[in-house]
Amino acid sequence: MAAIVVGVDGSAGSAAALRFAADEAARTGREVVAVHAWSYPGGGATADAVFTAHRRALGEMVDRAHRDQPDAKIRPEVTEGEPAQVLLSAAEDAAMLVLGSHGYGRLMRALVGSVGAQCLRRAHCPVVIVPAARAARHPVAEMDYQPGPMV
Repeated sequence: MAAIVVGVDGSAGSAAALRFAADEAARTGREVVAVHAWSYPGGGATADAVFTAHRRALGEMVDRAHRDQPDAKIRPEVTEGEPAQVLLSAAEDAAMLVLGSHGYGRLMRALVGSVGAQCLRRAHCPVVIVPAARAARHPVAEMDYQPGPMV
């Protein structure tokens, strides 16, 4: 069964997206892959220290999601790279890709951000954008998610 991939960057929008994905996983029996993309900024910290900090932050968000939805199986994945490309790669065979929105602005880029806009254009699976202001506790529509072309 294809997994639900969710982008997690530490923002309120990504926390809402993770909660939505966990609820959907508990309802459907799918696994959630919580993906966090990172890059080494250089400077004083070592790459290992930066990776460890990112892994810890993602782990804390996954733990919170587990407390809210104990029936969901959530696997954290920290990957070095550009966020949109990391998410698109992780979602290649996914049932859906879930992203958070910061929820302000009138244009798509302002609404979902440049990473979200790239994923909406290029993903091979359904993309769900969850607003940060209110996390949906229930799916918007009942459906069986099948990877492939969609209109």
